[in-house]
Amino acid sequence: MYIQPPKKKGKSSKAEKKRLKKEEEERRLREEEEARLLAEQEEQERLEREQQEEEKQRRLELKDRERRGNELNELHLMMMENQKKVDLWEATARKEAEWNRYMICDGSPNPAVQTEINAFITLWKEDPNVDIQTILQQCALALPLTDELEVVLKEETDPDIIQVHQDTLKKLQKLIHSKHLKGAEKILKSARVCADIETGNMHLTVCDDNVNLCLWANISKNPRFKDYDFQEVGLSFELPKQLAMSDISVRILYTRYDHLSPLSLQKQAQNKHPVTEKEECEANVEPLSEILKDLEDGETKGEDEERESTQPEQDDVQSLKSVEGNKSKVSVHSSKEERKSSSLKLHEEKEDHSENIKEEEITSGDPEGVPVTELDPTDHHIVDMYRYMSLGGVYYFDLFQLPPQSITINNWELTEILDTGLQHFPYPLEQPNISVTGNTEDSGMQSNPPVKVTVVLPESVIFLQEPQVVRWDPVGQHWRTDGIVETSYDSETRSVSVKMESFYTFTMLQETYANMPFQNWELRPQGHDSVMLSITTALTEVRFNIQENQCMLELEQAPELNHILGKWMSLPALQTAMRHAGVNVFVGEYSEDYVTVSAKVCEHLEEGPVPQEAWSLYLLGAQRGQRLKIKETSKDFSAELADNTEFHSSFLHMLRDFISPEGRDRIDNAHYLLVNTLQRLLCATRVLAFS
Repeated sequence: MYIQPPKKKGKSSKAEKKRLKKEEEERRLREEEEARLLAEQEEQERLEREQQEEEKQRRLELKDRERRGNELNELHLMMMENQKKVDLWEATARKEAEWNRYMICDGSPNPAVQTEINAFITLWKEDPNVDIQTILQQCALALPLTDELEVVLKEETDPDIIQVHQDTLKKLQKLIHSKHLKGAEKILKSARVCADIETGNMHLTVCDDNVNLCLWANISKNPRFKDYDFQEVGLSFELPKQLAMSDISVRILYTRYDHLSPLSLQKQAQNKHPVTEKEECEANVEPLSEILKDLEDGETKGEDEERESTQPEQDDVQSLKSVEGNKSKVSVHSSKEERKSSSLKLHEEKEDHSENIKEEEITSGDPEGVPVTELDPTDHHIVDMYRYMSLGGVYYFDLFQLPPQSITINNWELTEILDTGLQHFPYPLEQPNISVTGNTEDSGMQSNPPVKVTVVLPESVIFLQEPQVVRWDPVGQHWRTDGIVETSYDSETRSVSVKMESFYTFTMLQETYANMPFQNWELRPQGHDSVMLSITTALTEVRFNIQENQCMLELEQAPELNHILGKWMSLPALQTAMRHAGVNVFVGEYSEDYVTVSAKVCEHLEEGPVPQEAWSLYLLGAQRGQRLKIKETSKDFSAELADNTEFHSSFLHMLRDFISPEGRDRIDNAHYLLVNTLQRLLCATRVLAFS
């Protein structure tokens, strides 16, 4: 049998490999050719698409340039017409207010007329009547004059006239303070006659709508009676034993107004060099002519640049990127001033409390004639009145020497009259110079223990945080944190107990920007010429109902604010009332120094995903504005124009492209006072920046 030998695989395997290699090479070349053709096709499509986009961009820019003049003119006429109506209405309102002021005919002077207010101050100063009820009535008539002077100061622009009004205001405030002292002096001169049978000491409370005056005289000198509780006004005090055997009297004068904080603020303003409120308003709200000029300048400049390149768009993109780059994590600089417990030197305390009544009148209301020290930036005890604000009024806690008492002889009442008035009784008491070992500060506290005073906070003020107690420095014209040994706050009784090294004038503080940054805000139309601005803060939620030039505050669960809730008032009046009540949502010139904000977050109106089309981003520049294609969730920024949108020279005209006819009609026919009030409220809160 013949067996065929196996075929040689070497030659066939080599041929097969060669064939496969050739096929692989052909396939690779074919794929490369296909990839090249595809890349060329994609590149061609990209170039065509970019060409179409550039052509579309040029058409839109050309269209924007063609209508920019008309849009700017329309916006200019609309704003000028609105401002003209506002100016006319304000001029009429001022004339009417002046006429109503003239027709009051109650004998009170017009504080804006210098001769009238000077005559009033002179006659009242020379009035010998020191009956406390008469003085309180006179002060009740004088306090509204101080409020009117503050309004006049805000509206005045002439520096010379402003200085005159400021001097007049200080004189009037000083006179009010001195009248309170003279009224208390007259009562204390008859302390023995009015002494209480049970304790042998005199105690008296006199109140009106503006002040609470509490007087106590140590007639019996009984160590058991070294304290007293004025329950009807929520004030009490406790004296050290060292004072129980002294001829002393205590005065606690609570004023619902604060004439001291403006002095400190004015002193600190000299270091910051701030502008006036009117200048600040002018900086926030530019004159319409300047706005138009800027827009027109931007138009001319933009046309020149657009002929050369797309630099304006790049500038807008760079501007927006820089804003995004500056966003940082929320960091509210609300750290409180560090309290350093340090005892005051005894001889300095003696000098402070040995001043007579005339010196106190000067240091309480008028810095002239007092060696006012310069602000020391390293003194951490000085309260920054831009960071904190005084709330609830001022408490004047004074220790006086008991004045000579009146005596009756043969139906004649004899009273020794002292030109010095009430004299301060020095405390801490001066200690003999005895060389001892040990802690001088501790020994001083033991020999001169602190005085204690307890106050119930007023019901018309809401404290969003635990109040901080500070005392007044009459020499430096500042609120200070030193000298306060211990403070305790009872939230249930709303009472504050304070232990102090001496008898001080004190007040309660709260952070000015405790409500900032805002968590969210919403502007919602309510009806015809009515809108609602809601602002949610970390501590509360406020709602402003706005109708024409009137605003109304709405706040839930705030019985302390019943005196201003649900009442229509002008925006400036509402701002003042809210600040005095402890609810401040308004910014100041240096707010950015104390509050920083983070990147904005999407706030859902209800739980669940928000449709993408419900949110839009806009790029606004000096020359034009546009609606962007990107969304808030986009990772990368792009200045690409949104589909079916165009460039516009103003945000108003951009909104008109997609709002309903009803919305457009509401914008075009909004009442001029509503527009003006809403603009001022948004400038006062700056919700866009502080949210």
